[in-house]
Amino acid sequence: MAQAKVPNPIDKHVGSRVRMRRMLIGLSQEKLGDALGITFQQIQKYEKGTNRIGASRLQQIAATLNVPVSFFFEDAPGGSADAPAGFAEGRASDYVSDFLATADGLALTRGFMRIRDPRVRKRIVDLVTVLAEQNDSAS
Repeated sequence: MAQAKVPNPIDKHVGSRVRMRRMLIGLSQEKLGDALGITFQQIQKYEKGTNRIGASRLQQIAATLNVPVSFFFEDAPGGSADAPAGFAEGRASDYVSDFLATADGLALTRGFMRIRDPRVRKRIVDLVTVLAEQNDSAS
């Protein structure tokens, strides 16, 4: 029996960035697919990294999602953040991208970005920091 193909880390990263941006602007897979002239199933495969996105298609997706193509490669594996041990934190930002791709992460980000008063935003950050510290000490 053939072994299942494992998605390339870059393809997976680019796909997760497509998903994050699509969800952040409130666009369904179906609507993105319609805009690109492809099925929502193809969008699913792109987002999971199981199908590689070609250059022209990535340009089309970037235009549809209103971001530069470079957006999809920010913090990608193998980038400058992958400095040798002792010189950088490495892939510490992966968990942030993973969180932002979740429904909770998107809802939190959307709500937070709607708060205009910088003092209120700072108080929310302080609150979350205190709650996280309490959670850590309770563990």
